[in-house]
Amino acid sequence: MDKKPDLIRYNIFEPFTNLCAFTTTKSTLPIENIRYSNVPENKAKLANALALEVGQMVYPDQTHSSCVVDVNEVPDKVISETDALVTSQSELCLCVQTADCVPVLLFDPEAKVVAAIHAGWRGTVGGIVEKALVKMTNYGASTENIVAAIGPSISSEIYEVGDEVVNAARESIPNVELTLRKNGTGKTHFNLWEANRQLLLKNGVPAQNIEVLGACSFSEDEKYYSARRDGVNTGRMVSGIMLKPQTRVNKA
Repeated sequence: MDKKPDLIRYNIFEPFTNLCAFTTTKSTLPIENIRYSNVPENKAKLANALALEVGQMVYPDQTHSSCVVDVNEVPDKVISETDALVTSQSELCLCVQTADCVPVLLFDPEAKVVAAIHAGWRGTVGGIVEKALVKMTNYGASTENIVAAIGPSISSEIYEVGDEVVNAARESIPNVELTLRKNGTGKTHFNLWEANRQLLLKNGVPAQNIEVLGACSFSEDEKYYSARRDGVNTGRMVSGIMLKPQTRVNKA
């Protein structure tokens, strides 16, 4: 690509030169849809924009599950029915796709472990963030060291939900009163950003280590795809995180 790609970068990750973390926007790939049309071509374009090989970018087959999978090498087949990936291997870019659901990116700079999470309401109440944190600790990560970014998704101002979501949230989200509110007609809205932030806090991630982008995929129609606004067959944003290889210093 001739010009620098339009990617969301997260302030919380800026101090870490050994990390690549991003979320795409509509203008990153302005014509084709990353998920539903010309998928190989679009993945190749995104890899090129990031100066990566297509094979370095690992995408699970997302199903709104709470399944988390370790990735220690380039997979030889699709990682099925999975909505979060964890690795300690450098140069593997873990990617999730969203269009109203929440992308959550995690990094432990001490243990050098990363995770990419797709958290819709089902994944959120199913504890996918907690399960990813547990996977990270298996690699030596400590939750007090983990740095987290919560990316663009549908905001609580827009996200009206029914009793199934409300009841599930009440059973699984700490400080749930911070995530649910009634509107003027008595309908309930759910704050996915705050729900995932509360789950991170509950599991030991310090508040100062969590960035909430606060961008609404539904409202910012020129910048983000939204399944609720445009239909399920709309495009997807890609959020990715990758450990860069260590730079070797030659000693005289």
